[in-house]
Amino acid sequence: MTESSSAGAAQAAPEKHGFQAEVRELLQLMIHSLYSHREIFLRELISNASDANDKLRFLALAQPDLMAGESELKIWIDHDAEKGTLTIRDNGIGMTREEAIAHLGTIAKSGTADFFKRLTGDQQKDSQLIGQFGVGFYSAFIVADEVEVLTRKAGEPAARGTRWISKADGEFTVEALEHEPRGTTVILHLKEEAKEFADGWRLRSLVRRYSDHIAFPVLMRKEGEASLDWEAANQAQALWTRSRSEIKDEEYKEFYQHIAHDFAEPLAWSHNKVEGKREYTSLLYLPARAPFDLYQRDATRGLKLYVRRVFIMDDAEQFLPMYLRFIRGVLDSNDLPLNVSRELLQKDAEVEAMRSALAKRALDLLARLAKDEPEKYATFWKEFGPVLKEGTGEDPSNREKILPLLRLSSTHEEGDEPKVTLADYIARMKSGQDRIYYLIADSLTAARGSPYLEQLRAKGIEVLLLADRVDEWMMGHLREFEGKRFKDVARGDLELGGLEGEADKAAAEEAQKENKKLLKRIKDALGERVSEVKVSSRLADTPACLVLAEGDMGAQMRRIMAAAGQAVPEAKPELEVNVGHALIKRLDATSAEDEFTELALLVFDQAKLAESGSVANPGEFVRRLNKLLGQLMAAG
Repeated sequence: MTESSSAGAAQAAPEKHGFQAEVRELLQLMIHSLYSHREIFLRELISNASDANDKLRFLALAQPDLMAGESELKIWIDHDAEKGTLTIRDNGIGMTREEAIAHLGTIAKSGTADFFKRLTGDQQKDSQLIGQFGVGFYSAFIVADEVEVLTRKAGEPAARGTRWISKADGEFTVEALEHEPRGTTVILHLKEEAKEFADGWRLRSLVRRYSDHIAFPVLMRKEGEASLDWEAANQAQALWTRSRSEIKDEEYKEFYQHIAHDFAEPLAWSHNKVEGKREYTSLLYLPARAPFDLYQRDATRGLKLYVRRVFIMDDAEQFLPMYLRFIRGVLDSNDLPLNVSRELLQKDAEVEAMRSALAKRALDLLARLAKDEPEKYATFWKEFGPVLKEGTGEDPSNREKILPLLRLSSTHEEGDEPKVTLADYIARMKSGQDRIYYLIADSLTAARGSPYLEQLRAKGIEVLLLADRVDEWMMGHLREFEGKRFKDVARGDLELGGLEGEADKAAAEEAQKENKKLLKRIKDALGERVSEVKVSSRLADTPACLVLAEGDMGAQMRRIMAAAGQAVPEAKPELEVNVGHALIKRLDATSAEDEFTELALLVFDQAKLAESGSVANPGEFVRRLNKLLGQLMAAG
């Protein structure tokens, strides 16, 4: 040992550390909630070992000395039934002391706090959440009451080894270790009720079930007393390199669970090999449920990237657009350089071509699922529908592929489950109808009770009901579908076209003329609050509503911008009044200007409440309403 390494070892004396608070909570949650899934710990630890080998193989391209002494990368599993231990070892990249503390003592994931807020205390529900969050190394504590990690970073001397030990009691110990083998060894001291995992036959069956596709040999001792010979317990061939015809569905599902660290099976997958001008293999999966950080746009995501079967990176987000961030899988290219970086990927024309092709392939996968297995597609839409909607604006070149995939609510369907397609809507359009009518609201309940639907509902005209936060942004990018233009029923003229007869048009014009004086009085009373006052063609039971101009920002988007601290542009709506309503008749009969103004402002605020859910001065609104109610009670 050199003087410097001796000094380093002396400085790295045994130390006790406390787990990050989130780790302590996750450990307790897993130990108590995942008992029925406990065998997944082996899949997770083998997956970690495989990742460590992958990372070393990649780094060794530029630094061959890192592989000195052991050029073949492997994974070993050993067990001791008498001692009740299980050992998983790799000869991959390994960890330094600092990395062991950081990687094994904390959770470095964005959205961690939000994840823990969603925990309910219900073991079954919480176990599903853990599957979304991922378990990794900490799954060892499901079956072990003590876990020991021995590790040495590739390229470091043996004296720079590290031992990490914990009993999941809120603390772990780290100390220096003379550790000759490169890589990481995880020793599980099994709980009494988990001693089944110190049985060779049981372990072999789990390796074949969960890790047969691992690209490195998973070695176990040959069966027999005190055998010193090792043999591979898996095929040690990357699954995506095999022919589709020889891969069973069960193998595809298990491989998904390996790369996604998910308990659930995928809804569907697409495995393709491209040959010709560019050569690559892709295996894309559609998860059954959303990850906890789906809406955190800075979260890590993307495909596992390989170049000629050499692992390059875990989350190559450059190969799929953001609105397909839920897709999981593997991409193996024969054309990219082995030293490719994220910066090069962002500028490479070949990457852009692959990105376009993979996006189309993912959308084709969704289209097949929607057509062949609508129940599974409904599951997908419930989890990822709002994210897919983002593609209507982000990916104009694929908009025509995305639009048939939308599932929406409408006045034709009861319940909250969106299941109407645009094709369904067009098939039910009335004779003479040339618009696809829609309404945006904060919730489906608010949409179904909206005054903007009153006349359309009376005429039997179907209206799409949109309540996702992304909907106003989405509709800002949509103009038509199959030659039918989209029309917001809360903006501008209603544009009934052939749905409105000549008699209806004449009656509307006559009503506007007959009430010209009333409309001017209301406009004068409201002043700059509105741009115009008109007789409404939308209302049947409500006294008034506010109508935005076609280019104005809607109430939903205005609230989102305001919540984000952004400046909200001014909008001056039109007020449409229902001249047949008792309140408007009372307004017309009011001669005293002060009383007229008070009542006109009350009508305006009511319309504002229906449009945006709030008024500028709630106190004044309540005062006016109480005053009117008092007058009505006195008159009664």
